[in-house]
Amino acid sequence: MPPSSALSTRSTSLTDPMQMARVIGDVVATRKDPNYDSIKLLLVQPIGADGKDVGRPLVAVDSVGAGVGETVFFVRGKEASFPWYPTEVPADAGIVGIVDHYDVP
Repeated sequence: MPPSSALSTRSTSLTDPMQMARVIGDVVATRKDPNYDSIKLLLVQPIGADGKDVGRPLVAVDSVGAGVGETVFFVRGKEASFPWYPTEVPADAGIVGIVDHYDVP
């Protein structure tokens, strides 16, 4: 069993909310898992409510047709592959929406 400190820092998709990010690039992979056929991969930079970068960029599967420069929201964990059910897409992050506008009072 891992030490309790490892458990407290581990991310679980059941408790993590959707996150916002800015799409900063396309990912091109000529050799990849066959389940990625016809699935676009994008590089996203997570952002906070203030629009500033939070953490490191990551690769996400795109289920909504997002493009570079757009603000999106994404999920992490098993839920990232849900848009392609019953195909099992090996994904840890998935873009599930494009943000048109948000307001932080």
